[in-house]
Amino acid sequence: MLITGGTGSFGKAFVRHALDHLGVRRLVIFSRDELKQYEARQLFGEDERLRWFIGDVRDRDRLTRAMHGVDHVVHAAALKQVDTAEYNPFEYVRTNIAGSQNVVEAAIDCGVRKVVALSTDKASSPINLYGATKLVADKLFVSANHYAASHVTRFAVVRYGNVVGSRGSVVPFFLRLAREGGSLPITDKRMTRFWITLEQAVRFVVDSFDMMQGGELYVPRIPSMRITDLAEALAPESPMEEIGIRPGEKLHEEMIAPDDGRRTLRLTDRYVVQPTIATWGYVPPQGGEALPEGFAYRSDTNDRWLSVDELRDMVTVNA
Repeated sequence: MLITGGTGSFGKAFVRHALDHLGVRRLVIFSRDELKQYEARQLFGEDERLRWFIGDVRDRDRLTRAMHGVDHVVHAAALKQVDTAEYNPFEYVRTNIAGSQNVVEAAIDCGVRKVVALSTDKASSPINLYGATKLVADKLFVSANHYAASHVTRFAVVRYGNVVGSRGSVVPFFLRLAREGGSLPITDKRMTRFWITLEQAVRFVVDSFDMMQGGELYVPRIPSMRITDLAEALAPESPMEEIGIRPGEKLHEEMIAPDDGRRTLRLTDRYVVQPTIATWGYVPPQGGEALPEGFAYRSDTNDRWLSVDELRDMVTVNA
């Protein structure tokens, strides 16, 4: 098994789960940051199953070397900061788009059996450059099944929202401000977001490997939360200061757009956005329920919501 971006928040959680529960014989951690790899080695110790590859997804040859003898790949590497993308668009294109194409081609050439790529809510109806690059990456991985039709390799995508305890989470920022006695900056008090824990995200990816045929975009059925409720859960004594939505930021998250809803099926724990064209023998999942015309999966129209107490418990467990 190999994971790109394996020293990020999700990557480290996935590696721990794989070592403890998946019975992996060899796990390749592929990332470009030497310091983060050093810190991760301290976290996992000298586990003989781990292989540490310094490399960038922009380098197809390095990916091909790292994937030699690998059966399963998780593609988690990406540039992710919305505002940084607006100032550095070409770098995001090279990593998120060209890098994804390199992962596709290396996986096919090396005979990898299954690849799951991580997406983001910002790839649905994107309004910023980061989201646009991830939408292209999603389509590359779905379409890759055409190119791999005569090979063993199959590709699927997993898309989810904000992750409790991840490196980019607002949680530690709010907690620090609360300790310092400051007010909490809220971009817009109407804002809502989907909310998932790292453990839930990891398990969702693992389950997607088990059920994928290739070409699916999986979206977990998870609860929404109001940003004001999160602020109340983290720092009930701190005042909130509304500062306005930042460039490229949405008021509400969307993980399935209405036009994609037409080809989406609902299962018990997830939605499955099916490929538009599937020449590699794709068969819809059994038990999938078609959705009504106009269906969209948005954080403000979700049917599941987290209370202040539930948010507080989640943050306490996952901080």
